[in-house]
Amino acid sequence: MQIGPETLFSIAGFPVTNTVIATVIADIVIITLVLVVDRVVALKPGRIQNAVEAIVDYFRETTEEIAGERASFIYPWVLSFFLFILISNLLAQFPGFESIRFQTLTSEYHGVPFLRAATSDLNFTLALAVISVVVTHYFSIKYIGIKAYLTRFITFKMFPIFLFVGILEFVNEITKLISFSFRLFGNIFAGERVVSTMYDLFPFGLPLPFIILEIMVALIQAIVFSMLTMAFMHIKTDKSH
Repeated sequence: MQIGPETLFSIAGFPVTNTVIATVIADIVIITLVLVVDRVVALKPGRIQNAVEAIVDYFRETTEEIAGERASFIYPWVLSFFLFILISNLLAQFPGFESIRFQTLTSEYHGVPFLRAATSDLNFTLALAVISVVVTHYFSIKYIGIKAYLTRFITFKMFPIFLFVGILEFVNEITKLISFSFRLFGNIFAGERVVSTMYDLFPFGLPLPFIILEIMVALIQAIVFSMLTMAFMHIKTDKSH
């Protein structure tokens, strides 16, 4: 498996990779889940509704405990990141991911996988990181005002100490993009590679412990990304910071 996604075909010059198709499938799963839950909402909820309500309540209550009144605009983003990343991660454990392959003129002996985890594509994880950071700064400007926002990066009080602190703050925002994207990408890509290797060695039984481990990693990485987004949004919209 190469680090970058494999291009399957092109549409009007736009390359369609196996991770793009996996992303579309994840979108369809999420939309279907929302529609199903919306149709089966009842006063006496079933298992699906109970599970969804438990997840929603957990993130809402956690966000309210941390961000207080600002939870109303932070919570939807946190929950969206969690569900999107979790489903994208879990889909990679279904039969067909990595195992369905086809040969191309430029492909290696084992061929090109038709489906590959969306979060094993650095482009995908970097895009999520950019969205998280940009939305965080947008809320910061909206909530504390443009003047207070800019003074976190540029100020001449106690020159040059605070100016140096502002530069460090700017560098910190760049490192967020790197840590967000590479943490998620590295964990999922490495896990996908390990499971694929186990299938090549002995496909019956041997991959099972690693699949269970990857399901745990999928959940943990979704929680880490969403919780860090929550923490950064809280800090950036807090006037006391």
